[in-house]
Amino acid sequence: MQCEQIGQDPDYSGFILNIERSTGINLAEYKETQMKRRLTTLRMKNGYSSFAAFYEAMMNDKLLFQEFLDRMTINVSEFWRNPNRWEVLRTKVLPEMKPSGRLKVWSAACSTGEEPYTLAMILSEERLLSGSTILASDLDEGALARAQEGLYVERSLKDVPREIASRYFKEEGPVFRVDPQLKKGIRFQKQNLLTDRFETGFDLIVCRNVMIYFTEEAKHKLYHKFAASLRPGGVLFVGSTEQIFNPGQYGLETAETFFYRKIQS
Repeated sequence: MQCEQIGQDPDYSGFILNIERSTGINLAEYKETQMKRRLTTLRMKNGYSSFAAFYEAMMNDKLLFQEFLDRMTINVSEFWRNPNRWEVLRTKVLPEMKPSGRLKVWSAACSTGEEPYTLAMILSEERLLSGSTILASDLDEGALARAQEGLYVERSLKDVPREIASRYFKEEGPVFRVDPQLKKGIRFQKQNLLTDRFETGFDLIVCRNVMIYFTEEAKHKLYHKFAASLRPGGVLFVGSTEQIFNPGQYGLETAETFFYRKIQS
């Protein structure tokens, strides 16, 4: 790990090295200015004057470590986030795949589950869910646990079409529970995108509003890994601020705005 990657602050540099040694998470592959600011706020909120002291405390306090993961992984999500892009997926991208009734789909960095459940609702509406598989992965075990619980506050549902919300959510006091039938089509799994090997043969990979937090080098590595995980003709769906300007270098081509198809050889 080179010093220019982790800055000139020895306290923060030591924190990055310690985190990687003990957890395998390489904070140097995230944009330093954003990450350091976010973690400094968390450290000070918890009363630690240095990152060294904060690290020692985290290693002895599971709740504090979970709070670190939550802050690091930016667990902010909503159902149907950027609704027009989901409509493009439903009306243009999926039909072009000519699905036979079985799709292999991956929601990468799924956070608290809104994205894979949105995928499950769309596949269900298109009568594709029962024969398909959806992998939902995230680094944060706490976020995955909340995703598996399937309880959400009303504001998370603000972009869900009303008739779809009525079919797939049950109101339980102040929260809404997702339909258990959707859960059956989703496999939740802990995964570090930067270090873990990926499954292959995916028809669709959705990774939205995550790449913006990585360095250019890390993004380059991840786009290669995603492309290798798609079947020929499979599609990568990215966030609205994550346009790939030279998809050909990854063996991809633009299918629609923010949708990239793996070139068939």
